[in-house]
Amino acid sequence: MRRSRAALGSAAFFVVAPGTVVGLIPWLITRWELHQPWPYWIVAQVLGVGLICAGLVPPVSAFVEFVKAGGTPMPIAPTQRLVVSGFNRYLRNPMYFGLVLVILGQALLFASAGLLIYAAIAWAVPAAFVRWYEEPTLARQFGAEYEAYRRAVPAWWPRLRPWTPSGHGAQGAR
Repeated sequence: MRRSRAALGSAAFFVVAPGTVVGLIPWLITRWELHQPWPYWIVAQVLGVGLICAGLVPPVSAFVEFVKAGGTPMPIAPTQRLVVSGFNRYLRNPMYFGLVLVILGQALLFASAGLLIYAAIAWAVPAAFVRWYEEPTLARQFGAEYEAYRRAVPAWWPRLRPWTPSGHGAQGAR
């Protein structure tokens, strides 16, 4: 797939999928109304803003890495190479991880128990998708290359140091 087409598809998918997960649904839960349930809650809100900002970085970076590899994060338009660059060198699911961080940050910012529950759901649903669809698909598509990556890079908690693939063919997870 040409990079321009991959970039357009990835951008559209980013607006629809992550935009819904960390934009529309949290808005439906909170209506963006700020609350301060306890004195000094402002400290939690500042931490929340930090988590939101930090959480957006891995998904945006991962989308860029998919475009560089000539595909998109969408299962219907994947890359032809295993994407193990960028944040994928630290954990296998940087997009999902980052989006859950954003939701946790929003829960702090808006003092919302509903968003805490939603954060658990926003992790559980992708975790099931990864386990039952994505991992078997990547194992079939990339074989030993994916298995080596899977053994070296955790799914949900980042490594302290980036993983470097031994072969030069890997570019970054589908």
